[in-house]
Amino acid sequence: MKRASILFVVAVIELSSIFLPGRQGISFAKAQPHALLDSKNERNAMEQQIIAKEREGLDALKTGDLERFGNLTADEAVLVDARGPASKAEVLNHVAGFTLKEYSMEDMKFVPISPEAGLISYKITEKGVSHGREFMAQAYVSSVWTQRGNHWLCLFSQETGVPRQQIPPG
Repeated sequence: MKRASILFVVAVIELSSIFLPGRQGISFAKAQPHALLDSKNERNAMEQQIIAKEREGLDALKTGDLERFGNLTADEAVLVDARGPASKAEVLNHVAGFTLKEYSMEDMKFVPISPEAGLISYKITEKGVSHGREFMAQAYVSSVWTQRGNHWLCLFSQETGVPRQQIPPG
């Protein structure tokens, strides 16, 4: 499982050259994640900004503010869930019938990709209503965020559902 996680992070870093115009892929032989930012304070600041933006997107789904949710997502973003990859427009269409009532995020991990981009990964527990049906779910989420000007945008997100037998009753 650790090998799969490492391969995923390497793939995201190499794919960042596609999502971040003018950037070359980052080789682990040339740069370690801690070397991507000038200081630990910059790394921590980026991590907190990205986590705050991820929460802002989830909070927008709680309040039904699809405009705010859409403004946090890059136009070229790719978002993946059990239905497969989707564009920003497809996701906005789908979440129109979705309301998040509550959520929690745990086991947060952060990897800087460049001075303007980073990846977060965490486990989400959520309750809500999707197209008229109440649900409770857990998923592992990974999101890649980039800073463009003064704005942070989500470029990629993937949710992998936790199998039901692993979700404690509650």
